[in-house]
Amino acid sequence: MTTQGDRLRWSTPVGAVVVLWVLAVAATGWSVTVLVSGADAAGALVAGVAALGLSLAAASGTRARPRLEAGPEGLTVRRLTWTRHVPWGRVDDLRLLRTRRLGRESVLLELELRDVDDHERLVILGRAELGADPVDVFDELAALRPGHRPGDAGPPEH
Repeated sequence: MTTQGDRLRWSTPVGAVVVLWVLAVAATGWSVTVLVSGADAAGALVAGVAALGLSLAAASGTRARPRLEAGPEGLTVRRLTWTRHVPWGRVDDLRLLRTRRLGRESVLLELELRDVDDHERLVILGRAELGADPVDVFDELAALRPGHRPGDAGPPEH
């Protein structure tokens, strides 16, 4: 998390974005090598899909900075292809989603937002996108949100 004035910001760590770009370049090289060598078509497909996926993840981590920004007037969420500012009055809910997979618990931050044209939007952010523990981000957002009272119960268990 970083701060700028009275605004809090969360982003994918720069180191992770750099690693994604390096892997995207390597996967692209692998893809070109497989195509030029005339190796099997399945290998070329796997290499191409890997290169595309890593490139999109790296581009998203680069373009959508900061991923989430919050201040007294509301939230700003950035994705690869869009940016939305939502006043607190249009933030319908903040939740933590706890899931257990392969014996390991993960926590995601869920934001229920309404666009200016009243279209609902569900935004789900994890540790990798926020660069911070979603529980800590939830606590900071809850403290910023109008109507929050110190001592309120913590985040609901899902």
